[in-house]
Amino acid sequence: MSALSLAVRDSSTMLRRNLLHARRYPSLTLNLLLTPIMLLLLFVYIFGDTMGAGIDGGTGRSAYIAYIVPGILLMTIGSTVVGTAVSVSGDMNEGIIARFRTMAIYRGSVLFGHVVGSVLQSIISVVLVGAVGVAMGFRSTDATVLEWLAAFGLLVLFAMALTWIAVGMGMGSPNAEAASNNAMPLILLPLISSAFTPVGSMPGWFRPIAEYQPFTPAIETLRGLLLGTEIGNNGWLAIAWCVGLAVLGYFWSTSQFNRDPK
Repeated sequence: MSALSLAVRDSSTMLRRNLLHARRYPSLTLNLLLTPIMLLLLFVYIFGDTMGAGIDGGTGRSAYIAYIVPGILLMTIGSTVVGTAVSVSGDMNEGIIARFRTMAIYRGSVLFGHVVGSVLQSIISVVLVGAVGVAMGFRSTDATVLEWLAAFGLLVLFAMALTWIAVGMGMGSPNAEAASNNAMPLILLPLISSAFTPVGSMPGWFRPIAEYQPFTPAIETLRGLLLGTEIGNNGWLAIAWCVGLAVLGYFWSTSQFNRDPK
């Protein structure tokens, strides 16, 4: 059997292990999934009329739900991958990864199993939250098939990038609680992005914080693809952020995995 075949076989085994673990213990995923859903319900039904009036050309709640759903979808990815950080930390501190290091398997399969499993869970979570948004009135009637495919590709790329960062956080955390706390910026960053309000409406000193972070260009790109708004340079910035974070997370994770245990 070739090295590639061994890598694919072992990675598939680790993926199956992580998916079975997620199915047997769904409470963490469900709890993380509730955060974006509750925020969607809160901002649309409680603040929707007021917030929607401030959106360019807005007509109240209907305008605001169109504005907020793309941001909530990306926030869903950030929430879901927190569970990945907790799961990886659990494997590290329970000695499971140490045992995998001693086995005759492709070493990268342990990490790839976590990453692919997390990306699949993130996309499923995005579909569920998106279904809630559609039930509440979100529509994307002008998007072409190509734009829908591009939007899906962006969500997958963003999920992969954040997952690699979450894996690195999990491997560097002393316990599951610390991993959850370390991964909290992945939930908090969307709150200070353009997810809920336009960057132009923010105080001048705060705008660079909201503008020059990974979530804002990804959100604006997703809005442009689904709603036909101006994308500008946000598409290239979103891809650059995704590739940069994925590369950083990959080398961070693999360096910790390959480090000799003390």
